Amino acid sequence: MIVAFSVAPSGGPLAAEDGSVHDAVAAAVRVVRASGLPNRTSSMFTELEGEWDEVMAVVKAATEAVAPFGTRVSLVLKADIRPGHTGEIDGKLARLERALGRD
Repeated sequence: MIVAFSVAPSGGPLAAEDGSVHDAVAAAVRVVRASGLPNRTSSMFTELEGEWDEVMAVVKAATEAVAPFGTRVSLVLKADIRPGHTGEIDGKLARLERALGRD
C-alpha cells in the first residue's frame, strides 16, 4: 500500500515567527525516514509504501512526533491499497511519465 499523509500541529505556540510549522513537520519526516520504508516528501505530503501494519505504525509515530508542538494535531491521510503490488511509489510515476511521452 501507498499512503500519502500530512500532519501538522495546531493550538498553542507551535509556529515559527513566520507562521511556519517546519520544525514539527521535520520531526515527523525524521520518523518516516528512520522507518526504512520507501518514502518521498513534497511541499504538501509525505508518501510512504509498505504493508498495512508497518505503514500505519509509522504514520502513528510521525503523528506522535508532532504532538509536542501544539495542543492538537491534524492528520490528513489518503491510501492506495493494492494487494500483491510493491514498488508502486516509483512505478506509478514511471507509468505516468511514459504516458506523457517522457522517460
